[in-house]
Amino acid sequence: MGLTPKRDLRDGHAIWAANAPPAILGTRLQRSTRTDVVVVGAGISGAIIAQSLTQAGKRVLVVERRRAALLGSTAASTALLQFELDTPLIKLGAAIGLRKAQRVWIASRDAVNELRTRSHRLGIAAHFTTRPSLYLAGNVLDARGLKHEAAQRQRIGLASEYLDRQALRHHFGIMRAAALLNHGNAEANPVELAAGYLRHAINAGARFYAPHDIVDIDCGRRGTTLLSADGIHIHARHVIFCTGYELLKIVPASHHSIQSTWAIATRAQPRALWPQQALIWEASEPYLYLRSTADGRVICGGEDEEFSDAEKRDALIARKSQRIEHKLQRLFPALDARAVYSWAGSFGASPRGMPSIGSIPGYPRCYAVMGYGGNGITFSMLASRLITAAVFGRTLPETKLFAFQ
Repeated sequence: MGLTPKRDLRDGHAIWAANAPPAILGTRLQRSTRTDVVVVGAGISGAIIAQSLTQAGKRVLVVERRRAALLGSTAASTALLQFELDTPLIKLGAAIGLRKAQRVWIASRDAVNELRTRSHRLGIAAHFTTRPSLYLAGNVLDARGLKHEAAQRQRIGLASEYLDRQALRHHFGIMRAAALLNHGNAEANPVELAAGYLRHAINAGARFYAPHDIVDIDCGRRGTTLLSADGIHIHARHVIFCTGYELLKIVPASHHSIQSTWAIATRAQPRALWPQQALIWEASEPYLYLRSTADGRVICGGEDEEFSDAEKRDALIARKSQRIEHKLQRLFPALDARAVYSWAGSFGASPRGMPSIGSIPGYPRCYAVMGYGGNGITFSMLASRLITAAVFGRTLPETKLFAFQ
């Protein structure tokens, strides 16, 4: 038994596997060791946090239960890098209070900007491109709801513009009642992005060991000891769990759930793409989401369902792909919506679309990163900022917003 349940997080043929960077293989620990910080998990969250802490001067050890990095849910991501949470600002405000909701959204916006700035500074290309996003009217927010949402976003300085039916059709050729046009979002290749951050951490002195499955934890006054399944002890002052959607058993239950999602990628057709190649998603539940790639393919996903059975999820790939193709074709009749790649993945969801990031109650100097919903990579950068501050004994204004309850 480990500290996290073992899940098959993805299956099928994700587009990122076609031209993936060389695998980052770990070496095996031969004996017990000590370090300043252990990062458990070598996906996008673990990579960004390891890079941040290594750059800040900490001795960092990254451990992964799989044979190499980036073999979990990162490779299934469609990497729409948005500041917009799954829960609209007006609905989040009704649930937790408007002032608090505004701070959550601003923190998400700042995380996208930091991801853009830091990636550029480190020279991590990863096809990182700034894009606007279109949020189409649906069963969560209709045209009137979108107008109210736009006003609330504009009030806190978020670049959001309301488009009525005529404007949406004129500028984007989309037949929907209304949409919000938002600026400052981005897209990237998630595997190349995560690999870039992990390689920077390793080049700066971080150590990467795999495969090692952590099965036990012992917290004391002088630090924490992790025990691997093969009997290796790792002693550290701080431990950060970045285990993605293999949800940590020692983290308090927060009404999260595991959901399944499906995605396709079409053939390259750059001349058929919509204006500005905006990221597109719906104010619906479940919602369709789509983006383009650097070579002009369309990635489109959705059809989410609340279950975690990998065998059932994977058996639905063909049927779900056909439904996504049909929805994409209806949205853009001129596109060739046929799937060249199709895949399925599992992800965690929370009732309000917010991540849980911070100290694990009852486990001093142990932290967890749970980036729920469709903003996983954005939340990874937010976690990097919050966790790095915590390791150095600082509390940021946003810390309580995302803390485990």
